[in-house]
Amino acid sequence: MVINFWMPGDVLGLDAIATEHHVCDAIALEDSLVCPIPYHPLQTLARDFPILQQRLNRLMSREIIREHERVLMICNSSADQRLASFLQGLSVRFVSRGYSSHRFILRMSREDIASYLGLRLETICRSVARLRALRIVTLHGRLVEILDMQALIALGLGSPGGHSIAPVPA
Repeated sequence: MVINFWMPGDVLGLDAIATEHHVCDAIALEDSLVCPIPYHPLQTLARDFPILQQRLNRLMSREIIREHERVLMICNSSADQRLASFLQGLSVRFVSRGYSSHRFILRMSREDIASYLGLRLETICRSVARLRALRIVTLHGRLVEILDMQALIALGLGSPGGHSIAPVPA
């Protein structure tokens, strides 16, 4: 089961703070540079530098909020809403790192996306086809181009003003 997609600058491994054991594995989808930071020396530094402690607290809080939002999305959203929300979230994360918000490469497979969103691969493929048919996004292999960001956001939020997704003929 895929529980997250980490990007450059993200901190992973916070799950080991409570038990000193990681509850999952991390798999790099591309060449990556990882900087391990032992928790106990970091904790000592945080005691000496309150601003560091504040940043760590915010980091952990953001992760809790993001996971909470993901659980709510899986429980309360349609497949199309989940995919739209996922793509919009990636867009926000890419732009915060100085990349394009409308054009990016998915490093993960559609199977991984399906697992992350609590869906089957076939459902992801149908949702992609619907977003394409509505000209909200285009996908060429793993290259995503968001054509209508407002429609993507509205769909991800389940807004009544968003596009009504009708089944794409087989």
